[in-house]
Amino acid sequence: MSTPATRALRVALRGQSILTSPRFNKGTAFTNSERKAFGLTGREPWRVNTLEEQCQRAYDQLSTRDTPIRKNTFLQSLKDQNWVLYYGLISRHLKELIPIIYTPTQADAIANYSHLFRRSEGMYLTYPNAESMEEDFLEQTRGRDIQLLVCSDAEAILGIGDQGVGGIGITTAKSAIYTLLAGIDPSKSISVTLDVGTDNEELLKDDLYVGWPKNRVRGKAYDEFIDKFVQLVRKYHPHSLLHFEDFGVSNAKRLLDVYRDQHAVFNDDIQGTGAVTLAALASAVGVTKSKLSDQRIVVYGAGTAGLGITRQLRDAMVQIDGVAESDANKQFFLFDRYGLVKESLGPKIRADLREYVRPDAEWEGAPTNDKGEVELFDVVQRVKPTVLIGCSTRGGAFTEKVVREMARGTDRPIIFPLSNPSRLAEVDPKDANIWTDGKALMASGSPFPPCKNPRGGKDYIVAECNNALIYPGLGYGAMITQARSLSDSMIIAGARRLASLSPALADPDSALLPDFHDAREVNTEVAIAVAEQALDEGIADVSWKKDEVREQIVSHMWQPVYADFEYDPNGLQ
Repeated sequence: MSTPATRALRVALRGQSILTSPRFNKGTAFTNSERKAFGLTGREPWRVNTLEEQCQRAYDQLSTRDTPIRKNTFLQSLKDQNWVLYYGLISRHLKELIPIIYTPTQADAIANYSHLFRRSEGMYLTYPNAESMEEDFLEQTRGRDIQLLVCSDAEAILGIGDQGVGGIGITTAKSAIYTLLAGIDPSKSISVTLDVGTDNEELLKDDLYVGWPKNRVRGKAYDEFIDKFVQLVRKYHPHSLLHFEDFGVSNAKRLLDVYRDQHAVFNDDIQGTGAVTLAALASAVGVTKSKLSDQRIVVYGAGTAGLGITRQLRDAMVQIDGVAESDANKQFFLFDRYGLVKESLGPKIRADLREYVRPDAEWEGAPTNDKGEVELFDVVQRVKPTVLIGCSTRGGAFTEKVVREMARGTDRPIIFPLSNPSRLAEVDPKDANIWTDGKALMASGSPFPPCKNPRGGKDYIVAECNNALIYPGLGYGAMITQARSLSDSMIIAGARRLASLSPALADPDSALLPDFHDAREVNTEVAIAVAEQALDEGIADVSWKKDEVREQIVSHMWQPVYADFEYDPNGLQ
Protein backbone atom coordinates (compact mmCIF):
# COMPACT_ATOMS: atom_id res chain seq x y z
CA MET A 1 0.00 0.00 0.00
CA SER A 2 1.25 3.50 -0.74
CA THR A 3 1.33 6.26 1.83
CA PRO A 4 1.15 10.01 1.38
CA ALA A 5 4.59 11.06 0.16
CA THR A 6 7.07 12.15 2.80
CA ARG A 7 9.96 12.40 0.34
CA ALA A 8 10.20 13.18 -3.37
CA LEU A 9 9.23 10.48 -5.82
CA ARG A 10 11.86 9.68 -8.41
CA VAL A 11 10.22 9.70 -11.85
CA ALA A 12 11.80 8.74 -15.18
CA LEU A 13 9.32 10.42 -17.55
CA ARG A 14 10.08 13.85 -19.06
CA GLY A 15 8.47 16.36 -21.39
CA GLN A 16 5.35 15.25 -23.20
CA SER A 17 5.62 11.77 -21.67
CA ILE A 18 4.99 12.96 -18.13
CA LEU A 19 2.17 15.27 -19.29
CA THR A 20 0.38 12.32 -20.88
CA SER A 21 0.78 10.04 -17.87
CA PRO A 22 -2.35 10.34 -15.69
CA ARG A 23 -0.44 8.88 -12.75
CA PHE A 24 2.27 11.58 -12.75
CA ASN A 25 0.75 14.51 -14.64
CA LYS A 26 0.12 17.60 -12.48
CA GLY A 27 -0.84 19.96 -15.28
CA THR A 28 -0.36 23.56 -14.13
CA ALA A 29 0.54 22.37 -10.61
CA PHE A 30 4.11 21.39 -11.52
CA THR A 31 6.39 23.67 -9.49
CA ASN A 32 8.95 25.85 -11.23
CA SER A 33 11.80 23.58 -10.15
CA GLU A 34 9.91 20.53 -11.43
CA ARG A 35 9.19 22.26 -14.73
CA LYS A 36 12.90 22.86 -15.22
CA ALA A 37 13.90 19.33 -14.18
CA PHE A 38 11.31 17.62 -16.37
CA GLY A 39 11.61 19.84 -19.46
CA LEU A 40 8.22 21.49 -18.97
CA THR A 41 9.03 25.21 -18.75
CA GLY A 42 8.09 25.86 -22.37
CA ARG A 43 5.23 23.37 -22.30
CA GLU A 44 3.20 24.98 -19.49
CA PRO A 45 1.70 28.46 -19.06
CA TRP A 46 3.56 30.67 -16.56
CA ARG A 47 1.36 30.45 -13.45
CA VAL A 48 1.69 27.56 -10.99
CA ASN A 49 -1.72 26.50 -9.65
CA THR A 50 -2.62 24.72 -6.43
CA LEU A 51 -4.71 21.56 -6.55
CA GLU A 52 -7.57 23.53 -4.98
CA GLU A 53 -7.46 26.04 -7.84
CA GLN A 54 -7.38 23.24 -10.40
CA CYS A 55 -10.39 21.58 -8.76
CA GLN A 56 -12.33 24.84 -8.90
CA ARG A 57 -11.53 25.27 -12.60
CA ALA A 58 -12.48 21.65 -13.36
CA TYR A 59 -15.73 21.96 -11.40
CA ASP A 60 -16.63 25.12 -13.32
CA GLN A 61 -16.00 23.27 -16.59
CA LEU A 62 -18.02 20.28 -15.38
CA SER A 63 -20.94 22.55 -14.47
CA THR A 64 -21.32 23.66 -18.09
CA ARG A 65 -22.19 20.08 -19.09
CA ASP A 66 -25.96 19.96 -19.06
CA THR A 67 -26.68 16.21 -18.83
CA PRO A 68 -25.39 13.46 -16.56
CA ILE A 69 -23.88 11.51 -19.48
CA ARG A 70 -21.95 14.59 -20.65
CA LYS A 71 -20.69 15.09 -17.12
CA ASN A 72 -19.67 11.43 -17.10
CA THR A 73 -17.66 11.75 -20.31
CA PHE A 74 -15.99 14.94 -19.03
CA LEU A 75 -14.89 13.19 -15.85
CA GLN A 76 -13.68 10.18 -17.83
CA SER A 77 -11.54 12.51 -19.91
CA LEU A 78 -10.19 14.14 -16.75
CA LYS A 79 -9.30 10.73 -15.33
CA ASP A 80 -7.38 9.92 -18.50
CA GLN A 81 -5.32 13.09 -17.97
CA ASN A 82 -4.65 13.45 -14.24
CA TRP A 83 -5.52 10.98 -11.47
CA VAL A 84 -4.91 13.32 -8.56
CA LEU A 85 -7.12 16.05 -10.05
CA TYR A 86 -9.85 13.54 -10.94
CA TYR A 87 -10.00 12.01 -7.47
CA GLY A 88 -9.42 15.35 -5.77
CA LEU A 89 -12.38 16.91 -7.59
CA ILE A 90 -14.77 14.05 -6.86
CA SER A 91 -13.73 13.81 -3.22
CA ARG A 92 -14.67 17.49 -2.81
CA HIS A 93 -18.16 16.87 -4.30
CA LEU A 94 -18.65 13.25 -3.30
CA LYS A 95 -22.42 13.05 -2.92
CA GLU A 96 -23.02 14.99 -6.14
CA LEU A 97 -20.54 13.19 -8.37
CA ILE A 98 -20.62 9.53 -7.29
CA PRO A 99 -23.97 9.08 -9.15
CA ILE A 100 -22.25 10.52 -12.23
CA ILE A 101 -19.27 8.13 -12.28
CA TYR A 102 -21.19 5.16 -10.84
CA THR A 103 -24.85 4.20 -10.74
CA PRO A 104 -27.10 5.41 -12.30
CA THR A 105 -25.23 7.40 -14.98
CA GLN A 106 -22.52 4.82 -15.61
CA ALA A 107 -25.20 2.44 -16.87
CA ASP A 108 -25.90 4.82 -19.76
CA ALA A 109 -22.19 5.15 -20.48
CA ILE A 110 -21.82 1.36 -20.55
CA ALA A 111 -24.86 0.86 -22.79
CA ASN A 112 -23.30 3.29 -25.28
CA TYR A 113 -19.70 2.18 -24.74
CA SER A 114 -18.84 1.40 -28.36
CA HIS A 115 -20.29 4.71 -29.58
CA LEU A 116 -18.63 6.78 -26.84
CA PHE A 117 -15.30 4.94 -27.18
CA ARG A 118 -12.22 7.17 -27.26
CA ARG A 119 -9.38 5.20 -25.76
CA SER A 120 -8.78 1.85 -24.08
CA GLU A 121 -8.64 1.52 -20.32
CA GLY A 122 -7.94 -1.49 -18.17
CA MET A 123 -7.42 -5.02 -19.48
CA TYR A 124 -9.43 -6.72 -22.23
CA LEU A 125 -9.14 -10.51 -22.11
CA THR A 126 -11.07 -11.95 -25.06
CA TYR A 127 -12.08 -15.56 -25.63
CA PRO A 128 -10.52 -16.06 -29.10
CA ASN A 129 -7.19 -14.85 -27.62
CA ALA A 130 -7.30 -17.35 -24.75
CA GLU A 131 -4.05 -18.99 -25.84
CA SER A 132 -2.13 -15.73 -25.31
CA MET A 133 -3.92 -14.78 -22.06
CA GLU A 134 -0.85 -15.12 -19.85
CA GLU A 135 1.27 -13.03 -22.20
CA ASP A 136 -1.47 -10.38 -22.46
CA PHE A 137 -1.93 -10.40 -18.68
CA LEU A 138 1.80 -9.91 -18.02
CA GLU A 139 2.07 -7.08 -20.55
CA GLN A 140 0.08 -4.91 -18.15
CA THR A 141 1.00 -6.37 -14.78
CA ARG A 142 4.66 -7.42 -14.99
CA GLY A 143 6.66 -5.72 -12.26
CA ARG A 144 3.60 -4.03 -10.74
CA ASP A 145 2.36 -4.43 -7.19
CA ILE A 146 -1.24 -5.25 -8.08
CA GLN A 147 -3.42 -5.48 -4.98
CA LEU A 148 -6.90 -5.23 -6.52
CA LEU A 149 -8.37 -6.72 -9.68
CA VAL A 150 -12.01 -5.92 -10.53
CA CYS A 151 -13.37 -8.16 -13.28
CA SER A 152 -16.69 -8.70 -15.07
CA ASP A 153 -18.05 -10.78 -17.91
CA ALA A 154 -20.80 -8.13 -18.22
CA GLU A 155 -23.76 -10.48 -18.41
CA ALA A 156 -25.83 -8.62 -15.80
CA ILE A 157 -24.80 -4.96 -15.75
CA LEU A 158 -26.54 -2.52 -13.38
CA GLY A 159 -30.06 -3.67 -14.19
CA ILE A 160 -29.54 -3.25 -17.97
CA GLY A 161 -28.37 -6.79 -18.65
CA ASP A 162 -25.78 -8.13 -21.09
CA GLN A 163 -23.44 -5.37 -22.29
CA GLY A 164 -20.52 -7.37 -23.69
CA VAL A 165 -17.20 -5.56 -23.76
CA GLY A 166 -18.87 -2.47 -22.28
CA GLY A 167 -18.49 -4.22 -18.94
CA ILE A 168 -15.09 -2.57 -18.66
CA GLY A 169 -17.07 0.51 -17.64
CA ILE A 170 -18.43 -1.09 -14.47
CA THR A 171 -15.04 -2.47 -13.44
CA THR A 172 -13.34 0.92 -13.85
CA ALA A 173 -16.16 2.60 -11.91
CA LYS A 174 -15.87 0.08 -9.07
CA SER A 175 -12.09 0.54 -8.99
CA ALA A 176 -12.53 4.30 -8.77
CA ILE A 177 -14.90 3.89 -5.81
CA TYR A 178 -12.28 1.75 -4.05
CA THR A 179 -9.82 4.63 -4.44
CA LEU A 180 -12.25 7.38 -3.46
CA LEU A 181 -13.78 5.68 -0.44
CA ALA A 182 -11.08 3.33 0.83
CA GLY A 183 -7.83 4.90 -0.33
CA ILE A 184 -6.71 2.13 -2.68
CA ASP A 185 -3.73 3.37 -4.72
CA PRO A 186 -5.04 3.53 -8.32
CA SER A 187 -1.64 2.42 -9.63
CA LYS A 188 -2.09 -0.85 -7.71
CA SER A 189 -5.48 -1.78 -9.11
CA ILE A 190 -6.51 -2.99 -12.54
CA SER A 191 -9.92 -3.30 -14.20
CA VAL A 192 -10.62 -6.34 -16.36
CA THR A 193 -13.33 -7.24 -18.84
CA LEU A 194 -13.64 -10.93 -19.64
CA ASP A 195 -15.07 -10.75 -23.15
CA VAL A 196 -16.72 -14.11 -23.77
CA GLY A 197 -19.15 -12.67 -26.32
CA THR A 198 -22.63 -11.27 -25.86
CA ASP A 199 -26.22 -12.40 -26.34
CA ASN A 200 -27.35 -8.79 -26.76
CA GLU A 201 -28.73 -8.74 -30.30
CA GLU A 202 -28.46 -4.96 -30.58
CA LEU A 203 -24.73 -5.15 -29.93
CA LEU A 204 -24.25 -8.10 -32.29
CA LYS A 205 -25.93 -6.12 -35.09
CA ASP A 206 -24.04 -2.90 -34.31
CA ASP A 207 -21.25 -2.29 -36.84
CA LEU A 208 -19.48 -0.04 -34.31
CA TYR A 209 -19.47 -2.64 -31.49
CA VAL A 210 -15.83 -2.94 -30.37
CA GLY A 211 -16.11 -6.30 -28.57
CA TRP A 212 -16.04 -9.89 -29.87
CA PRO A 213 -19.28 -10.09 -31.92
CA LYS A 214 -20.29 -13.67 -31.10
CA ASN A 215 -22.85 -15.26 -28.80
CA ARG A 216 -21.70 -15.94 -25.26
CA VAL A 217 -19.45 -18.89 -24.62
CA ARG A 218 -20.98 -21.14 -21.97
CA GLY A 219 -20.43 -24.45 -20.24
CA LYS A 220 -17.02 -26.09 -19.98
CA ALA A 221 -15.33 -23.65 -22.38
CA TYR A 222 -16.53 -20.70 -20.29
CA ASP A 223 -15.35 -22.27 -17.04
CA GLU A 224 -11.91 -23.03 -18.49
CA PHE A 225 -11.53 -19.43 -19.70
CA ILE A 226 -12.50 -17.98 -16.31
CA ASP A 227 -10.27 -20.47 -14.48
CA LYS A 228 -7.29 -19.57 -16.63
CA PHE A 229 -7.70 -15.94 -15.61
CA VAL A 230 -8.16 -16.72 -11.91
CA GLN A 231 -5.09 -18.97 -11.87
CA LEU A 232 -3.00 -16.14 -13.38
CA VAL A 233 -4.18 -13.87 -10.57
CA ARG A 234 -3.30 -16.50 -7.97
CA LYS A 235 0.10 -17.18 -9.57
CA TYR A 236 1.34 -13.63 -9.98
CA HIS A 237 -0.59 -11.70 -7.31
CA PRO A 238 -1.35 -14.18 -4.52
CA HIS A 239 -2.14 -11.50 -1.92
CA SER A 240 -4.48 -9.46 -4.11
CA LEU A 241 -8.25 -9.14 -3.83
CA LEU A 242 -10.20 -10.43 -6.83
CA HIS A 243 -13.54 -8.62 -7.11
CA PHE A 244 -16.21 -10.30 -9.30
CA GLU A 245 -18.80 -7.84 -10.65
CA ASP A 246 -22.08 -8.20 -12.55
CA PHE A 247 -21.83 -11.86 -13.53
CA GLY A 248 -25.13 -13.51 -14.51
CA VAL A 249 -27.30 -15.41 -12.06
CA SER A 250 -26.12 -18.79 -13.37
CA ASN A 251 -22.47 -17.97 -12.72
CA ALA A 252 -22.19 -15.38 -9.93
CA LYS A 253 -22.70 -17.54 -6.84
CA ARG A 254 -21.26 -20.63 -8.50
CA LEU A 255 -17.92 -18.93 -9.26
CA LEU A 256 -17.79 -17.37 -5.81
CA ASP A 257 -18.22 -20.81 -4.25
CA VAL A 258 -15.56 -22.35 -6.51
CA TYR A 259 -12.84 -19.82 -5.72
CA ARG A 260 -13.55 -18.36 -2.29
CA ASP A 261 -11.40 -20.95 -0.49
CA GLN A 262 -8.55 -20.60 -3.00
CA HIS A 263 -8.04 -16.85 -2.95
CA ALA A 264 -9.40 -13.63 -1.46
CA VAL A 265 -12.40 -13.20 -3.78
CA PHE A 266 -15.45 -11.00 -3.40
CA ASN A 267 -18.71 -10.62 -5.33
CA ASP A 268 -20.29 -7.25 -4.67
CA ASP A 269 -23.68 -8.17 -6.14
CA ILE A 270 -23.97 -11.03 -3.66
CA GLN A 271 -21.84 -10.11 -0.65
CA GLY A 272 -21.75 -6.32 -0.88
CA THR A 273 -25.50 -6.02 -1.40
CA GLY A 274 -26.05 -8.55 1.38
CA ALA A 275 -23.69 -6.74 3.74
CA VAL A 276 -25.15 -3.25 3.34
CA THR A 277 -28.68 -4.65 3.67
CA LEU A 278 -27.63 -6.52 6.80
CA ALA A 279 -26.26 -3.26 8.22
CA ALA A 280 -29.53 -1.42 7.48
CA LEU A 281 -31.61 -4.24 8.95
CA ALA A 282 -29.39 -4.51 12.04
CA SER A 283 -29.95 -0.79 12.55
CA ALA A 284 -33.73 -1.21 12.17
CA VAL A 285 -33.68 -4.14 14.59
CA GLY A 286 -31.86 -1.89 17.03
CA VAL A 287 -34.66 0.66 16.72
CA THR A 288 -37.37 -1.96 17.31
CA LYS A 289 -35.35 -3.52 20.16
CA SER A 290 -35.75 -7.01 18.75
CA LYS A 291 -33.38 -9.66 17.41
CA LEU A 292 -32.42 -10.41 13.83
CA SER A 293 -33.63 -13.98 14.22
CA ASP A 294 -37.06 -12.73 15.36
CA GLN A 295 -37.77 -11.19 11.94
CA ARG A 296 -40.12 -12.71 9.37
CA ILE A 297 -38.63 -11.66 6.07
CA VAL A 298 -40.23 -11.59 2.63
CA VAL A 299 -37.69 -11.19 -0.19
CA TYR A 300 -39.43 -10.20 -3.40
CA GLY A 301 -36.97 -11.04 -6.17
CA ALA A 302 -34.66 -14.01 -5.52
CA GLY A 303 -32.05 -13.39 -8.20
CA THR A 304 -28.35 -12.80 -7.54
CA ALA A 305 -28.93 -9.81 -5.25
CA GLY A 306 -32.01 -11.16 -3.47
CA LEU A 307 -30.43 -14.51 -2.76
CA GLY A 308 -27.20 -12.85 -1.67
CA ILE A 309 -29.15 -10.72 0.81
CA THR A 310 -31.04 -13.75 2.08
CA ARG A 311 -27.88 -15.73 2.69
CA GLN A 312 -26.14 -12.81 4.37
CA LEU A 313 -29.06 -12.24 6.74
CA ARG A 314 -29.36 -15.97 7.43
CA ASP A 315 -25.64 -16.29 8.20
CA ALA A 316 -25.83 -13.28 10.53
CA MET A 317 -28.75 -14.87 12.42
CA VAL A 318 -26.60 -17.96 12.92
CA GLN A 319 -23.47 -16.09 13.95
CA ILE A 320 -24.97 -13.26 15.99
CA ASP A 321 -28.04 -14.90 17.56
CA GLY A 322 -26.73 -18.45 17.69
CA VAL A 323 -29.71 -20.09 15.98
CA ALA A 324 -29.38 -23.22 13.86
CA GLU A 325 -29.05 -22.62 10.11
CA SER A 326 -32.15 -24.72 9.40
CA ASP A 327 -34.19 -22.62 11.83
CA ALA A 328 -32.86 -19.39 10.36
CA ASN A 329 -33.87 -20.53 6.86
CA LYS A 330 -37.49 -20.80 8.04
CA GLN A 331 -37.63 -17.03 8.65
CA PHE A 332 -37.50 -16.30 4.90
CA PHE A 333 -40.24 -16.25 2.25
CA LEU A 334 -38.77 -15.82 -1.24
CA PHE A 335 -40.38 -14.83 -4.52
CA ASP A 336 -38.73 -15.50 -7.87
CA ARG A 337 -40.17 -15.17 -11.38
CA TYR A 338 -42.44 -18.16 -10.75
CA GLY A 339 -43.90 -16.67 -7.58
CA LEU A 340 -43.50 -17.79 -3.98
CA VAL A 341 -40.80 -20.45 -3.76
CA LYS A 342 -42.80 -23.44 -2.48
CA GLU A 343 -42.79 -27.19 -2.98
CA SER A 344 -45.34 -27.36 -5.79
CA LEU A 345 -43.04 -25.39 -8.12
CA GLY A 346 -41.10 -28.65 -8.46
CA PRO A 347 -38.49 -28.52 -11.25
CA LYS A 348 -38.89 -24.74 -11.58
CA ILE A 349 -37.04 -24.30 -8.28
CA ARG A 350 -33.38 -23.35 -8.81
CA ALA A 351 -30.90 -25.51 -6.94
CA ASP A 352 -29.58 -22.54 -4.97
CA LEU A 353 -33.08 -21.81 -3.61
CA ARG A 354 -33.88 -25.27 -2.28
CA GLU A 355 -32.99 -24.57 1.35
CA TYR A 356 -35.64 -21.82 1.42
CA VAL A 357 -38.54 -23.76 -0.15
CA ARG A 358 -41.79 -23.37 1.80
CA PRO A 359 -44.00 -26.46 2.33
CA ASP A 360 -47.28 -26.44 0.41
CA ALA A 361 -49.14 -27.26 3.63
CA GLU A 362 -48.54 -23.66 4.79
CA TRP A 363 -50.68 -22.36 1.91
CA GLU A 364 -53.73 -24.58 2.06
CA GLY A 365 -56.77 -22.42 1.41
CA ALA A 366 -54.71 -19.44 0.25
CA PRO A 367 -56.12 -17.81 -2.90
CA THR A 368 -54.05 -18.13 -6.09
CA ASN A 369 -53.96 -16.28 -9.39
CA ASP A 370 -54.63 -17.80 -12.82
CA LYS A 371 -51.11 -19.26 -12.84
CA GLY A 372 -51.67 -21.01 -9.52
CA GLU A 373 -49.33 -18.61 -7.69
CA VAL A 374 -49.90 -17.19 -4.23
CA GLU A 375 -49.91 -13.41 -4.55
CA LEU A 376 -47.65 -11.13 -2.51
CA PHE A 377 -50.64 -9.64 -0.66
CA ASP A 378 -51.83 -13.07 0.49
CA VAL A 379 -48.35 -13.98 1.72
CA VAL A 380 -48.16 -10.72 3.66
CA GLN A 381 -51.62 -11.31 5.11
CA ARG A 382 -50.81 -14.83 6.25
CA VAL A 383 -47.14 -14.42 7.32
CA LYS A 384 -47.39 -10.94 8.87
CA PRO A 385 -43.79 -10.14 7.92
CA THR A 386 -41.75 -7.64 9.87
CA VAL A 387 -39.43 -7.07 6.88
CA LEU A 388 -40.25 -6.60 3.18
CA ILE A 389 -37.26 -6.49 0.82
CA GLY A 390 -37.59 -5.76 -2.90
CA CYS A 391 -34.98 -6.86 -5.46
CA SER A 392 -37.37 -7.55 -8.33
CA THR A 393 -36.95 -4.48 -10.60
CA ARG A 394 -40.78 -4.44 -10.72
CA GLY A 395 -41.63 -0.83 -10.06
CA GLY A 396 -44.64 -0.38 -7.77
CA ALA A 397 -44.84 -4.07 -6.77
CA PHE A 398 -45.37 -3.06 -3.12
CA THR A 399 -48.85 -1.66 -3.61
CA GLU A 400 -50.88 0.36 -1.14
CA LYS A 401 -52.89 -2.76 -0.36
CA VAL A 402 -49.73 -4.77 0.41
CA VAL A 403 -48.08 -2.07 2.50
CA ARG A 404 -51.20 -1.28 4.54
CA GLU A 405 -51.69 -4.99 5.23
CA MET A 406 -48.08 -5.26 6.40
CA ALA A 407 -48.56 -2.28 8.71
CA ARG A 408 -51.54 -4.03 10.30
CA GLY A 409 -49.34 -6.95 11.26
CA THR A 410 -46.36 -5.18 12.83
CA ASP A 411 -45.77 -1.96 14.77
CA ARG A 412 -42.73 -0.73 12.81
CA PRO A 413 -42.74 -2.29 9.33
CA ILE A 414 -39.26 -2.49 7.82
CA ILE A 415 -39.51 -1.85 4.08
CA PHE A 416 -36.51 -1.90 1.74
CA PRO A 417 -37.33 -1.20 -1.96
CA LEU A 418 -33.81 -1.87 -3.26
CA SER A 419 -34.27 -2.10 -7.04
CA ASN A 420 -32.42 0.46 -9.17
CA PRO A 421 -32.97 2.93 -10.75
CA SER A 422 -35.67 4.77 -8.81
CA ARG A 423 -38.36 4.10 -11.45
CA LEU A 424 -37.93 0.37 -10.75
CA ALA A 425 -38.22 0.70 -6.97
CA GLU A 426 -40.93 -1.56 -5.56
CA VAL A 427 -42.49 1.41 -3.75
CA ASP A 428 -41.82 5.12 -3.50
CA PRO A 429 -40.81 5.68 0.15
CA LYS A 430 -43.06 8.74 0.42
CA ASP A 431 -46.07 6.52 -0.36
CA ALA A 432 -44.98 3.79 2.05
CA ASN A 433 -44.51 6.47 4.68
CA ILE A 434 -48.11 7.66 4.23
CA TRP A 435 -49.60 4.16 4.05
CA THR A 436 -47.91 3.17 7.34
CA ASP A 437 -48.79 6.45 9.09
CA GLY A 438 -45.11 7.35 9.30
CA LYS A 439 -44.14 4.17 11.15
CA ALA A 440 -42.11 2.46 8.42
CA LEU A 441 -38.34 2.07 8.79
CA MET A 442 -36.98 2.35 5.27
CA ALA A 443 -33.89 2.02 3.12
CA SER A 444 -33.85 2.21 -0.67
CA GLY A 445 -31.53 1.22 -3.48
CA SER A 446 -31.70 4.66 -5.12
CA PRO A 447 -31.58 8.05 -3.40
CA PHE A 448 -35.01 9.45 -2.49
CA PRO A 449 -35.89 12.77 -0.86
CA PRO A 450 -36.95 12.92 2.81
CA CYS A 451 -40.57 11.98 3.56
CA LYS A 452 -43.02 14.29 5.29
CA ASN A 453 -44.19 12.85 8.58
CA PRO A 454 -47.99 12.44 8.39
CA ARG A 455 -48.13 12.75 12.18
CA GLY A 456 -46.18 15.98 12.17
CA GLY A 457 -42.63 16.51 13.36
CA LYS A 458 -39.44 16.31 11.35
CA ASP A 459 -39.08 14.65 7.95
CA TYR A 460 -37.99 11.03 7.76
CA ILE A 461 -34.66 10.55 5.97
CA VAL A 462 -34.65 7.43 3.81
CA ALA A 463 -31.32 5.61 4.05
CA GLU A 464 -29.66 4.85 0.74
CA CYS A 465 -28.72 1.16 0.80
CA ASN A 466 -25.71 1.82 -1.41
CA ASN A 467 -23.06 -0.91 -1.62
CA ALA A 468 -20.41 1.80 -1.79
CA LEU A 469 -20.99 2.44 1.92
CA ILE A 470 -19.36 -0.90 2.66
CA TYR A 471 -17.68 -2.81 -0.18
CA PRO A 472 -14.57 -0.58 -0.43
CA GLY A 473 -13.94 -1.04 3.29
CA LEU A 474 -14.54 -4.79 3.10
CA GLY A 475 -12.03 -5.07 0.28
CA TYR A 476 -9.45 -2.76 1.82
CA GLY A 477 -9.57 -4.61 5.13
CA ALA A 478 -8.82 -7.87 3.31
CA MET A 479 -6.13 -6.34 1.09
CA ILE A 480 -4.14 -4.52 3.73
CA THR A 481 -3.97 -7.62 5.92
CA GLN A 482 -3.14 -9.80 2.89
CA ALA A 483 -5.89 -12.12 4.08
CA ARG A 484 -5.96 -15.53 2.44
CA SER A 485 -9.72 -15.22 2.01
CA LEU A 486 -12.55 -12.79 2.67
CA SER A 487 -14.57 -14.87 5.12
CA ASP A 488 -18.25 -14.58 6.00
CA SER A 489 -17.23 -13.53 9.51
CA MET A 490 -15.12 -10.68 8.13
CA ILE A 491 -18.08 -9.45 6.07
CA ILE A 492 -20.44 -9.67 9.05
CA ALA A 493 -17.91 -7.78 11.19
CA GLY A 494 -17.86 -4.99 8.58
CA ALA A 495 -21.66 -4.89 8.39
CA ARG A 496 -21.99 -4.71 12.17
CA ARG A 497 -19.51 -1.84 12.29
CA LEU A 498 -21.51 0.01 9.64
CA ALA A 499 -24.72 -0.62 11.60
CA SER A 500 -23.09 0.79 14.74
CA LEU A 501 -22.67 4.11 12.91
CA SER A 502 -26.40 4.40 12.17
CA PRO A 503 -27.96 7.78 13.07
CA ALA A 504 -31.16 5.86 13.95
CA LEU A 505 -29.51 4.34 17.00
CA ALA A 506 -29.36 7.81 18.55
CA ASP A 507 -32.69 8.99 17.10
CA PRO A 508 -35.21 6.31 15.98
CA ASP A 509 -36.66 8.68 13.38
CA SER A 510 -33.29 9.29 11.71
CA ALA A 511 -31.78 7.37 8.77
CA LEU A 512 -30.87 3.72 9.20
CA LEU A 513 -27.48 4.26 7.54
CA PRO A 514 -24.95 7.11 7.57
CA ASP A 515 -25.19 9.80 4.93
CA PHE A 516 -23.21 9.10 1.78
CA HIS A 517 -21.27 12.31 2.36
CA ASP A 518 -19.49 10.42 5.16
CA ALA A 519 -18.73 7.35 3.02
CA ARG A 520 -14.94 7.72 3.25
CA GLU A 521 -14.93 7.79 7.05
CA VAL A 522 -17.52 5.01 7.18
CA ASN A 523 -15.46 2.72 4.95
CA THR A 524 -12.41 3.39 7.10
CA GLU A 525 -14.30 2.03 10.10
CA VAL A 526 -15.53 -0.96 8.08
CA ALA A 527 -11.96 -1.73 6.97
CA ILE A 528 -10.75 -1.60 10.57
CA ALA A 529 -13.43 -4.07 11.68
CA VAL A 530 -12.63 -6.42 8.80
CA ALA A 531 -8.89 -6.30 9.48
CA GLU A 532 -9.42 -6.96 13.18
CA GLN A 533 -11.57 -9.98 12.33
CA ALA A 534 -8.93 -11.29 9.91
CA LEU A 535 -6.36 -11.11 12.71
CA ASP A 536 -8.74 -12.86 15.11
CA GLU A 537 -9.31 -15.67 12.59
CA GLY A 538 -5.61 -16.09 11.91
CA ILE A 539 -5.98 -15.67 8.14
CA ALA A 540 -4.06 -12.38 7.88
CA ASP A 541 -0.49 -12.44 6.59
CA VAL A 542 0.81 -9.50 8.60
CA SER A 543 2.45 -9.30 12.01
CA TRP A 544 0.39 -6.49 13.51
CA LYS A 545 -1.36 -6.55 16.83
CA LYS A 546 -5.05 -5.58 16.96
CA ASP A 547 -4.30 -2.28 18.66
CA GLU A 548 -2.17 -1.31 15.65
CA VAL A 549 -4.89 -1.87 13.05
CA ARG A 550 -6.38 1.64 13.02
CA GLU A 551 -3.00 3.30 12.59
CA GLN A 552 -2.02 0.89 9.82
CA ILE A 553 -5.31 1.36 7.97
CA VAL A 554 -5.25 5.15 8.05
CA SER A 555 -1.55 5.63 7.37
CA HIS A 556 -1.55 3.44 4.24
CA MET A 557 -4.52 5.08 2.51
CA TRP A 558 -3.73 6.79 -0.79
CA GLN A 559 -4.74 10.46 -0.82
CA PRO A 560 -5.39 12.63 -3.90
CA VAL A 561 -2.56 15.09 -3.21
CA TYR A 562 0.44 15.93 -5.36
CA ALA A 563 3.75 14.42 -4.32
CA ASP A 564 7.05 16.20 -4.92
CA PHE A 565 8.96 14.81 -7.92
CA GLU A 566 12.65 14.48 -8.75
CA TYR A 567 13.86 13.46 -12.18
CA ASP A 568 15.69 10.11 -12.25
CA PRO A 569 16.19 8.18 -15.51
CA ASN A 570 15.93 4.98 -13.46
CA GLY A 571 12.83 6.07 -11.55
CA LEU A 572 9.14 5.29 -11.84
CA GLN A 573 7.40 5.37 -15.20
